[in-house]
Amino acid sequence: MAALYSTAYTLKFAAKQRPQNPVDYPVMPLDGLWWVEDGNFDINVKDNFVYRLMMLQPDLVTPELVREAVAQAGKKRPNPAHARLRLESFREGLSVQTMHLGPYATEPATVERMHAFAEAQGYGMAGKHHEIYLGDPMRADPEKLKTILRHAVAPA
Repeated sequence: MAALYSTAYTLKFAAKQRPQNPVDYPVMPLDGLWWVEDGNFDINVKDNFVYRLMMLQPDLVTPELVREAVAQAGKKRPNPAHARLRLESFREGLSVQTMHLGPYATEPATVERMHAFAEAQGYGMAGKHHEIYLGDPMRADPEKLKTILRHAVAPA
């Protein structure tokens, strides 16, 4: 996470300090994609999760800018994770989503309501479980955490 944040802030400040057409934009919240390789995703069974962390970037960010920002951020705060960062397109498609309020430990009940809603509309879960973290678990009261839960769906 540290490599992702340091690179995102390096990109933001580089865009803000461009001599032509400077752009100031907020660093977006951290997103996580969660899935399993060996069967159906079950949020209650966490020991087989695979995940990818990501952060939305504005269209002005190019692969070349990312390489430059990774190199610069890596000089300031060396981290082997910098080598794994890349700019990639992501399109989720049709999804069901909700705002989860409270600790991460209570997410399974919210996910079950999402599944029930999708099924009632004639859809089933497809793709990866997606979370967008709007709070900092290191600083916020767990009861006040806000997390957008999203899951791609397809006709059942």
